[in-house]
Amino acid sequence: MHFNSHIDVVEIGKDWTFDPFGGEVKDGKIYGRGSCDMKGGLAASIIAAETFLEVYPDFEGAVEISGTADEETGGYGGVAYLAEQGYFDPKRVQHVIIPEPLNKDRVCLGHRGVWWAEIETHGQIAHGSMPFLGDCAVRHMGAVLSEMEKSLFPALAGRHTEMPVVPEGARQSTMNINSFHGGQKEPDADFTGFPSACVPDSARMIIDRRYLIEEKPEDVRGEIVELLERVKSSRDSFRYDLKELWQVSPTMTDREAPVVQSVSRAIEQVFSRAPEYVVSPGTYDQKHIDRIGRLKDCIAYGPGILDLAHKPDEYVGIEDMLDAAKVMALSLCSLLKVEA
Repeated sequence: MHFNSHIDVVEIGKDWTFDPFGGEVKDGKIYGRGSCDMKGGLAASIIAAETFLEVYPDFEGAVEISGTADEETGGYGGVAYLAEQGYFDPKRVQHVIIPEPLNKDRVCLGHRGVWWAEIETHGQIAHGSMPFLGDCAVRHMGAVLSEMEKSLFPALAGRHTEMPVVPEGARQSTMNINSFHGGQKEPDADFTGFPSACVPDSARMIIDRRYLIEEKPEDVRGEIVELLERVKSSRDSFRYDLKELWQVSPTMTDREAPVVQSVSRAIEQVFSRAPEYVVSPGTYDQKHIDRIGRLKDCIAYGPGILDLAHKPDEYVGIEDMLDAAKVMALSLCSLLKVEA
């Protein structure tokens, strides 16, 4: 049995009323960046494992806990690396719980897919007072944005999944425009001059496409290519480059899988109610355990409220951590076949 938590965190951000790295305890909550996502889950898994080992010191099997980095930026330097080294080979590990903050009475079966890409439109530089002598790459990108608004976003909104994704709005295909830059480099904060008068010869846009288990990754890319080709057919001198940045397929563990069944029974035992089965709107490290490790018996389960992740005044409830630790400990008893 393996518990995997990531120990990296995102940037602090603004508007905190607590010390982001103070670990302050107030009203039964621990405040700080990473407390919810996901140091609370890591702590709960450690308590669960230590308690299990104290009660059943001679059990047959193994309990592992890993704290890895890089999850917030893809996980390739953390869990992906461990998977490549064989640490999640099904011959040595049979069950994995990732204590992400999906709420203590939920079993998270997996996540949607993601496809990131950079679109660059090209133009020709010229003097800004004579733009007719150049070719404005920003205007070309504006045409791309217009076509996205007209055809792509409505099409995505019409696609829905049978995956139990939360929140409800994420049960459709989505795309976020992550960044946009056209023309000259942004000046330094202390720059007091004016920009030079030039027609921009390049504009770049990063897109973050989240897709459903019913969609194919080649179709996700193909849809963007088709859109760009439509724009090209209607605009003279339109040129573009499309660069794929990364892609992860959706994953969803079967509800009958041993780890799902064990955690579900433990939730019922602790809370006297059936769990909710959910799928995460974004990705987490289950993608690497599934794709590289070829280990399917993996879920996310942990304390914390997902909506608090990455926000100011992030916190995790102490009682929630204790409850989640109970669920994890009972799951260990079931999965490692001891009498609870």
